[in-house]
Amino acid sequence: MTSPLQQKIKITGPSVVTANRTSDGIVIYRTAQQGWSANLSDAAIVRTSDEARALLNEANADDVGAIGAYIAPVEIKDGGEIKPGNLREHIRSKGLTIDLLPA
Repeated sequence: MTSPLQQKIKITGPSVVTANRTSDGIVIYRTAQQGWSANLSDAAIVRTSDEARALLNEANADDVGAIGAYIAPVEIKDGGEIKPGNLREHIRSKGLTIDLLPA
């Protein structure tokens, strides 16, 4: 099911499809090889609404092991390094922020 925000895909710069892995909650990124990776540098970069929509649809159709796929902005540095494009994604890229399992 998509939210109204996901139905209106507007890309203003390079973006990726991201989700969380269902087994452990780790942030993962959709790759160009139709898989998932925990490494942002492996992510497929999209630059148009059509590319973003296609990658998101592919990710949602193949959601085995992933939950909540959506499009997130990224920055591509001069050396080609890919970084999260906003504060929310920077925080997510650092890993889980709370421990959901009892100690």
